[in-house]
Amino acid sequence: MTKLNVHEAKTHLSRYLDRVEAGETLILCRHNRPIAEVRPLKPKKKPARVFGLDDGFGVSPKFFEPLPEEELRLWNGEGDD
Repeated sequence: MTKLNVHEAKTHLSRYLDRVEAGETLILCRHNRPIAEVRPLKPKKKPARVFGLDDGFGVSPKFFEPLPEEELRLWNGEGDD
């Protein structure tokens, strides 16, 4: 835990934020009286990602049907310009 005056913190803010990010807690003082604490935030836990498809997700059988000729031509760049 490091104590520093506000002027020092303002002058070298990025340096002190690097230290906070590394886990250190800072006490900001005004005229050597503590007024605030700057400490790192706890990282938010992300929910575990599901490998593959979630339950309930489905693909319609129509998805697997061949595309109409006109749409195939468009996909192949042979459509209207």
